[in-house]
Amino acid sequence: MRIFQFIVFLSMYILSILGNSFLIFTIIVSPQLHTAMYYFLCNLSFIDLCYTSCTIPKLLFVLFSEILKISYTGCMIQMYVGVFLGGTECLLLAVMAYDRYIAICLPLYYTTIINWGVCRYCTVMILLGSFILCTIPNILKPLVFCRGNRMDHFACELLGVLELACGDIAAYKLQLFIISIFLLFCPFVFILVSYICIIISILKIKSTDSRLRTFSTCASHLTIVFMFYGTSMTMYMGRGMRFSSKSKFISLIYGVVTPVLNPVIYSLRNNEVKRAFSKILEKYSVSLST
Repeated sequence: MRIFQFIVFLSMYILSILGNSFLIFTIIVSPQLHTAMYYFLCNLSFIDLCYTSCTIPKLLFVLFSEILKISYTGCMIQMYVGVFLGGTECLLLAVMAYDRYIAICLPLYYTTIINWGVCRYCTVMILLGSFILCTIPNILKPLVFCRGNRMDHFACELLGVLELACGDIAAYKLQLFIISIFLLFCPFVFILVSYICIIISILKIKSTDSRLRTFSTCASHLTIVFMFYGTSMTMYMGRGMRFSSKSKFISLIYGVVTPVLNPVIYSLRNNEVKRAFSKILEKYSVSLST
């Protein structure tokens, strides 16, 4: 069973690395993809690369060596980095929804509203917002542990680590719930409202082909949104926010499965990405032949 798990997670990690690296490379070297939409998509792929690299290599080492240990420092780094990257992805998906809203509902004002200055400003605000909401509260109020040192999880998940902490855990969980409202619930509602407006605008398009093409572009984003936010809110806004045996399987969806599916969905369902990749292949095949 351990060998089977090792093969499964290794395969998923390789797919995540290759898929996200392919998407980043394609966007960077293709001038036709140098737009705000693909800029944010490139950032999403980079976050997914970091997110999976934060937890899966250690998991693979544990499965291979059967040394079921992680240092205190390694566990804290894994937890802080994971929470920060998760919060960053929450805010980034909301910004991507806003980008699609402007592109579809206000196309004439798109280049004015969404320019490179705005993209850079959004990136800074996303990183700063995630750092303030996720990292600073944990640094200012570090956990003190007194309930053993064994955790039934494949990574140092925040709720799993919290079960080992002593002191006023109820206050810490209340703080975590309030942060989750700003990082999960509010962005999710914002995305839903944006896509309601987008769907209304799509239905007004007379051409059936144009309507289907526009909706297909947004469907990929919605797929990731429901997978990521659905599982995350189940974990961090569920009843009591208690860690259970099924929590690690929920963590697998937003921590491992979603980063693997992101590049697959965005590349296979996106004609512009496929055309850009075809041009790259043609360019390099010509260079090799000459």
